[in-house]
Amino acid sequence: MSFLRRILGGDRPADEAPPEAPPSAADLQAAEAARDRELLLEEAHRLDDDLIQRQLRYADRAWTPPAEGGTRRADDVDADDGG
Repeated sequence: MSFLRRILGGDRPADEAPPEAPPSAADLQAAEAARDRELLLEEAHRLDDDLIQRQLRYADRAWTPPAEGGTRRADDVDADDGG
């Protein structure tokens, strides 16, 4: 019922506050900067571990085994078979 009142512009209950004005560009930039600072702080706390620091330091020296096999697969059609 309150949905219809809002759409049709009926009386607003006393406990319902009027809609707020949209935030300004300065407010949005300040909120974004605060969120960025919070994320950077959380990232610093997450990475503040000796083991993680060591893993990050030597990550470029990690060895990965060579790929096995080639690019050819069993369901590929051979050019020699004619079909």
